[in-house]
Amino acid sequence: MKYATSCSCQTLYTILKMNETEIKTELELEQWLKENCYSMNNYSINGNTIYEGCGLEKNGGLYQWFYTERGEKRVLEYFASEKEAVQYALEKIKSDKHSIRNYIGMFKSENEVEKIKSELEKRNVEFWTDKIPYNGINDIRTRVFVIGCGIKKVQDLIRK
Repeated sequence: MKYATSCSCQTLYTILKMNETEIKTELELEQWLKENCYSMNNYSINGNTIYEGCGLEKNGGLYQWFYTERGEKRVLEYFASEKEAVQYALEKIKSDKHSIRNYIGMFKSENEVEKIKSELEKRNVEFWTDKIPYNGINDIRTRVFVIGCGIKKVQDLIRK
C-alpha cells in the first residue's frame, strides 16, 4: 500500500496499487494511468486540461467520452454509469499505442539523435522515434519518445 499526504490539508490518502478490473471511478483511472506512466497530455481524465485528444467528463446525469481539437469538442460516446465510462476510457487509452509514449525532445541533427539513443540504450530504456517536417519539407526533425515508466529514468534528458 502507498501513502501520500496532501500538504494543503494534511489529510492522509490511501492509494491502492489496483489492477485494471478494480478501476471504477475517474480518480482511480487517473491514478492508475499515472502509476503506469501513461502520458496525460492527450487525455482529459478527472478534469485535467488538454489542447487536443480524448477525455471523460460528467455532463448532467451522463458521462461522455469526447474528442477535442482546436477548441472544438465532439462527444463520441455516452454512458449511464461512471464505472462503465471509466472501463471504456481505459480500454480506449490502452489500445492507443501513443498513449504510453512520453515525449522527451525533438532534434535537428542526427548526431544529437544518436547520442540520445545511445544514452537511452545504456540506461535500458525502451524508446520510439519518428521524423516530421518541422519548418517545411527541408527541415526534418526527429522526435524521441520514451515508453512507459522509462520516463522516470531520463528526467535529465527531457528537453524543455
